[in-house]
Amino acid sequence: MFSICAYRESPYLEACIRSVLGQNYPTKAILCTSTPSPFLEGMAKKYRLPYYVREGESNIRDDWNFAYAMADARLVTIAHQDDCYRAGYVRALVNSFYRFQDMTLFSTDAITVKNGHPLRTERLRLVKKLLRLGLRSPYMNHLSWVKKSALMFGNSICCPSCTYNKEHLGDVLFTSDFQFVLDWENLFTLAERPGRWICAEEPLVFHRIHREAATSACMGENRREFEEVKMFERIWPQPLTKLWMKGYRRAYGAYVGNIDEDKH
Repeated sequence: MFSICAYRESPYLEACIRSVLGQNYPTKAILCTSTPSPFLEGMAKKYRLPYYVREGESNIRDDWNFAYAMADARLVTIAHQDDCYRAGYVRALVNSFYRFQDMTLFSTDAITVKNGHPLRTERLRLVKKLLRLGLRSPYMNHLSWVKKSALMFGNSICCPSCTYNKEHLGDVLFTSDFQFVLDWENLFTLAERPGRWICAEEPLVFHRIHREAATSACMGENRREFEEVKMFERIWPQPLTKLWMKGYRRAYGAYVGNIDEDKH
């Protein structure tokens, strides 16, 4: 089941909904928000989606936990409103689950959409694929150190591509106090728990970065870097953390740099 996490009035939400409902394998979807509006209610009615509103102040951890909790299904994908899914996503998910009943996390490769165009030869994407190599082996991808290897130099797993096995992981998924590296810390914590991680290296998600998202990241630049340092310190000795952060800053700068107004 897709639980679409909606915030305010994104011009990309409808494309996300259509991609979720256009899967070539039967699935269901719900729309969740902490910022209710006639726009979101209208979208829910237009596509006949159950519509859930969380009370209280918006924050990413509570919003994601709410979206996860509202999904009445064993396998839950928290869909981000700016992203789209290829029609074969659910079929690939179900095929992996039928093959490996101990699967706790499913993910796929993703294509970044920047300035309205997919970056199919993105260098950072190739690096992430290398970091995920261990997850492609059914003989190893249930081991904690193999799962963590995909997270040692940053988060190589695209958050919107993730589906979680609620039966194994429980009703509360995100416990981190971080804002910018919430998904990275959450995955590192989940890697220590029993269960198999499956990564289908077919690009089944289009992950959009755009002016609004980049502005938010820049506004919180100091906070973001603080959290990234804390994550690297959790994994590596301090001298290595300083070394990795230099390369990480350059990679992130290239990733979000030169964003024009997106075309939608």
